[in-house]
Amino acid sequence: MVMAADIIIENNDGGIILIKRANDPYKNMWALPGGIMDEGETIEQTAVREAKEETGLDVEITKLIGVYSKPGRDPRGRTVTVTFSAKITGGIPRAADDAKEILETNEYANMKLAFDHGEMLKDFIHQKKR
Repeated sequence: MVMAADIIIENNDGGIILIKRANDPYKNMWALPGGIMDEGETIEQTAVREAKEETGLDVEITKLIGVYSKPGRDPRGRTVTVTFSAKITGGIPRAADDAKEILETNEYANMKLAFDHGEMLKDFIHQKKR
């Protein structure tokens, strides 16, 4: 089993940052920044590192959104991911690493996203309404 982190980065306009995936699976689809936890890292450190690697942004985690473990959620194998929301604390937005583009958008509620990232965004939106 693989542990991963995904991160919903909120910008100052109430939107979020998405990446266009450069690699399979889901190549050329929009997704949340995220990736696999490295040895010696906490899951929170993974989320912050992946945000920086894929978007060029420094972030601070603001909230735990959820844990996603549905079998088959990642076609590469059994993967459990922890999803956080975060605010931008620095950096310059730029696509890098596994991301070929980044998108800042307020129109994310009904977007078709890679993996189960749409479910994560629904949970995020639901938590924001509380």
